[in-house]
Amino acid sequence: MLWRSISLLAAVLLCSAAPTNTTILAEATSGTFNILSLSVDGLPAILDPFDSSGAEKERNAKYIGIAMSQYDYGVVNVQKDFSYHTTLYQHDNHPFRTESSGSVPFGSGLNTISKYSWVDYSRIEWDQCSNDSGFDCMTRKGFTFMRVRIDEGVYIDMINLHADAGTAPSDEEARRWNIRQVSDFISINSIGNAVIVFGNTNSRYTRSEDNLDLFTSQNDLTDAWVQAIGGKAPAAGADAIICPKGVPPDISCEVVDKVFYRGSPAIHLNSSGFFYDTSRFLSPEGKILTDHHPVRVDFRYTLKYELRQSDLYGGPHGTWFNDLPSIDPSSKVSFIALCGASRLDGLIIKLKSGQILAHGGSGGDCYVLPLRPVEYITSVKLCWGKKGGHTRNFYARATTNAGRTVQVGTMTDNCAIANAPSGYGVVGTYGQAGDEMDQLGFIYAQQCLDGKLCSM
Repeated sequence: MLWRSISLLAAVLLCSAAPTNTTILAEATSGTFNILSLSVDGLPAILDPFDSSGAEKERNAKYIGIAMSQYDYGVVNVQKDFSYHTTLYQHDNHPFRTESSGSVPFGSGLNTISKYSWVDYSRIEWDQCSNDSGFDCMTRKGFTFMRVRIDEGVYIDMINLHADAGTAPSDEEARRWNIRQVSDFISINSIGNAVIVFGNTNSRYTRSEDNLDLFTSQNDLTDAWVQAIGGKAPAAGADAIICPKGVPPDISCEVVDKVFYRGSPAIHLNSSGFFYDTSRFLSPEGKILTDHHPVRVDFRYTLKYELRQSDLYGGPHGTWFNDLPSIDPSSKVSFIALCGASRLDGLIIKLKSGQILAHGGSGGDCYVLPLRPVEYITSVKLCWGKKGGHTRNFYARATTNAGRTVQVGTMTDNCAIANAPSGYGVVGTYGQAGDEMDQLGFIYAQQCLDGKLCSM
């Protein structure tokens, strides 16, 4: 436990609460972006004897890549991106792309093309699959996870997936486990975060054996299609609402490509439009290029007044933590302690409510800064570097509005300063940690005079 190295804090724990000064609220910010789920029909032609030839698939991949660029999509999750991946990327101009995991049987067929960078990325294989209705176990199907940075302090966890296909009993069982695996992953790795899940679920609300509602009940996600058609999902056991051949005239039909989303205590996220973009992905002859209807959702986000977040600094290692769900917007800090020796091992914040937020390891010594009645933390400087092949935070220095500081660790050539918005102060942290502080960001709350409202 972190506390074993900080017995010197015992006296500080008795610090009493005191009022803080009045500050001006930073202006709320908002923005828009869109996402696209796209099955690119990239299985090798030999595995699709009744589908297009290899030459046709190559040509289709070219036009798909051109269309992705032409319509300037924000984040595109593609599925079945196997044998024609090089052609797809060659004709697309998005600046951020995942590397292919390979063709059949080595790859998952899942990739992401984006206008935005990300800080964490991982590929996860399914725990269960079935070959009863196809070749699901022939490839390393599963899901991918990335923490996408839309803007400063605006991170959204995005998941791409391709669930088991078919309707045989073993297919249904495997697919239910696929959905549960993603849901359980979100519960552990996306605590306190905004989330968008978009990809091929191979599931329908009308199919009673499927479990799409798990994303709603366990993860508090909203289905963008259900929202767009009035908020009520089709009844389980009803006839499938199949889309007509060709370009769908509207979004009343149900496809297996889904988009689920939620905001966070710091980010209000809402779908402002749901579309089947099939008409954008046609060959010059008017033939549909994809084997599923492309699904686009337009999003609008607004940063909430009460709590804000900084960028994340360091590397994608350790266990995810996030104080955001447990912080009251009126929180004030009693003291901050930075712990370590040559690196930042741990960090402790005690709030005036008595709540203690501690993360990281127990190495080194802890350096404590008790805050005065009208004092709050306005900035934190972090420096990071490599140790044991992992990027970790080596140095931290917290500065208050009174100019007082506390620091620990060793500075490196890679440093940044997280500055709280005007009128806000650090009240918590989020990131990833183990024995040391691998990745770190800060949570800000308004610092207003006790008993009075902040200016808006």
